[in-house]
Amino acid sequence: MTIFCWGRARNFPGLPAPEERLFDVAADAKVLAHCHWQAVRANHPLLVLLHGLEGSSAAHYMRGIADKAFAAGFNVIRLNQRNCGGTEHLAAGLYHSGLTHDADVVLGEVVARDGITDVVIAGYSLGGNLALKLAGDHGDAPPPQLRGVAAVSPVIELEACVRALERRSNVIYQWNFVRGLRGRMLRKDQCFPGRFPIERLPGIRTVREFDAAFTAPHFGFASAEDYYHRASAMRVVSRIRVPALIVTAADDPFVPADLFRDPALTSNPNIRVVVTPHGGHCGFLEHASGDGDGYWAERRIVEFAAAVCRHARV
Repeated sequence: MTIFCWGRARNFPGLPAPEERLFDVAADAKVLAHCHWQAVRANHPLLVLLHGLEGSSAAHYMRGIADKAFAAGFNVIRLNQRNCGGTEHLAAGLYHSGLTHDADVVLGEVVARDGITDVVIAGYSLGGNLALKLAGDHGDAPPPQLRGVAAVSPVIELEACVRALERRSNVIYQWNFVRGLRGRMLRKDQCFPGRFPIERLPGIRTVREFDAAFTAPHFGFASAEDYYHRASAMRVVSRIRVPALIVTAADDPFVPADLFRDPALTSNPNIRVVVTPHGGHCGFLEHASGDGDGYWAERRIVEFAAAVCRHARV
């Protein structure tokens, strides 16, 4: 299901063309968002979507959720991480799995500039880790407009997920991630020549090796393992004080289901964890019915977002 949903062609004729918008997230960094606004945006809730490692705002699940959420009356922002979606030239640095700063800046700007009063942040895989970590980082003082967060197949404990990715059975996934990371760094070097040790790329065969050579030193982590520990949402999920939905699958090839039995999650009454028998990594395809396309997790996110926004207005 992981591979099938990733490779299956999808079209969304009902989703209007997006407005492109740049958010200044740092002195040397902008991020590109694709925004779908309702006619009077301030009168509608907003769903901010975060993609996974080496994904972009164009990922099929980003467009699939946007299509369902817009039809349900939401504004939608499909946000690219730094350097993703062809934006290597917009940021001097990189992104990482715990960099919640950018989504936080977007949240603050849409509240101040667009008059949005109800926001839900949802992410897949790396983006799911970001959504949960953002809520946990705020702890007892979340922004009043943040109504909830949702995560599908979140890499909530990075070390465990990278270790699972290193299993022989996952060689195709490892290869695909590394291919994307290497290509991105080559494009990055064209925009910022000499800033990164590109000469190390030929020897990199795993995500861990990439993070040890690039991600960890760039962000000041002591090692890849230090980065994995500090960037994982599991460090802060006990502090989440807004409604949170986690959807994951027992047959996810590299996000172990055992992670979601951790007391830090199960003892927090604000978090609901749904572990399905099947679904793969970011798949969750069921038989399509007359009122849907079969992408079950996308529908669950929109239903969750609608419910928490309704509750906030009661």
